[in-house]
Amino acid sequence: MTVSLHVEGISKAFRRYPSPWARAREWLFGGQTHELIWVLRDISFEIPRGSAVGILGVNGAGKSTLLKIITGTTEATKGAVRVNGRVAALLELGLGFHGEFTGRQNARMSGQMLGLDLAEIDAALPEIESFAGIGDFMDQPVRTYSSGMQMRLAFSVATAVRPDVLIIDEALSVGDAAFQRKCFQRIEAYQELGTTLLFVSHDSEAVKRLCDRAVFIHDGRIASEGSPRKVCDDYERQVFGGDKAVETPELAGPQDAVIASAHFDQTLVSDCEQRYGNGEADIEACWLEDALGSRVNVAAAGDTLFWCYRVRFHENIEKPVYAMMLKTTEGTAVFGTDTSTLREEIESCTDNQPLLIRFQFTTHLAPGNYFLNAGLRRDSVDGSVFMSRRVDAAVLRIVAGDSSSAAVGPADLNAQWVALPLSN
Repeated sequence: MTVSLHVEGISKAFRRYPSPWARAREWLFGGQTHELIWVLRDISFEIPRGSAVGILGVNGAGKSTLLKIITGTTEATKGAVRVNGRVAALLELGLGFHGEFTGRQNARMSGQMLGLDLAEIDAALPEIESFAGIGDFMDQPVRTYSSGMQMRLAFSVATAVRPDVLIIDEALSVGDAAFQRKCFQRIEAYQELGTTLLFVSHDSEAVKRLCDRAVFIHDGRIASEGSPRKVCDDYERQVFGGDKAVETPELAGPQDAVIASAHFDQTLVSDCEQRYGNGEADIEACWLEDALGSRVNVAAAGDTLFWCYRVRFHENIEKPVYAMMLKTTEGTAVFGTDTSTLREEIESCTDNQPLLIRFQFTTHLAPGNYFLNAGLRRDSVDGSVFMSRRVDAAVLRIVAGDSSSAAVGPADLNAQWVALPLSN
């Protein structure tokens, strides 16, 4: 197995001085007036050729510093990086662009910084200009560009010639939807040809779609590493759940007993559920029902089902938001909604109040297995916090129905076709 990128024991510390005078005193007279602020601690991983690894983490976790060390723009305090092949990196938006130079001039300079010679750059310029799609602005100063136009040019230059290793930071997030799709198509095409991808993003769905593995960095250390689905769940728990895991309790009582029926398979259970929240409420139980109220986990495509969960509040909460999500076995979201999106008027809830939540949906899905999430969150101007969330809480198996039409993909759009004769 050929390793394209090997990161071994990377640590990075920055010096922090109490004042500019303390810095000058240390320079002139020696001694130590600074303290070391460690932003990365003992980061190690390797990426085989042609693989894709996603890097996740909240702002300030050390992701961008790690990428700068890998690309050689920042030196590590400890550790080493080994890269096999040519690296193309799309890091901070506009990094390396000079505002007074035109897009064409910046493309030539950036191409040289990426290790291309002038002949290669000139040969690639027509493709760069076509892919960027910024028209006459190609010959205008970059200072006149919008952030989206800068991203278009930067990505076009970085990927004009297929690199051995492609590193992408959050820059793609400023592009419009059509250009983002165009970028992902090029990334996917390069992956098929053997390019190694290191992808940093806050978009869990993009990481699940593009990457074979993922790494979650928290407080400068690797907090989780493995399959994209598992790592993305760990990341979302940290972001939305206050990093407070919840142990799954033993449920008891007749209301929690599984009712076996022709549509319930007792062997079809989730063995990978994760629970977390800030403790203000609990989702005590989750289940699927059919239109008759029977508990099910096997249904035909096109059936109407109800995703139900029982909630108990431990605080007085104003206007909580109830949410659900359905995902593929790879962890990619197929459908998600919440009471805010549905514009439901939600009443405030009081301490120790139990509620039954029911989301109705129609299974316009291709045959296969799917996982369901249940969530209860509190929104404010400062962001969203999950009071309780159950990830992969149940499995739903869809079997083909009389009207099934899906050949590939998770969605079944009930396609129909007709052939009509045409006159010559």
